[in-house]
Amino acid sequence: MSKKDSQEKQERNNKTIRALAQFSHIGVVIAASIFIGVMIGKYLDAFLGTSPWFLLIFSLLGIGAAFKSLLDIPKEEEKKK
Repeated sequence: MSKKDSQEKQERNNKTIRALAQFSHIGVVIAASIFIGVMIGKYLDAFLGTSPWFLLIFSLLGIGAAFKSLLDIPKEEEKKK
């Protein structure tokens, strides 16, 4: 195997790793946003005795935050370039 072939293979591996990191970033952002919204809602419902209203409200806010974060990811990638 020549040095050029080795460098091309390394570049492909780097691109694959970056793509996998991007996909895992998306999954973590979605899960964390929704989880935080649910936990805040559950805490407020337990504290104020308003079950299930704050859980529903903050779950929806968590979903909205997840979508907003997903829309911001391409903008962050453009800034890096």
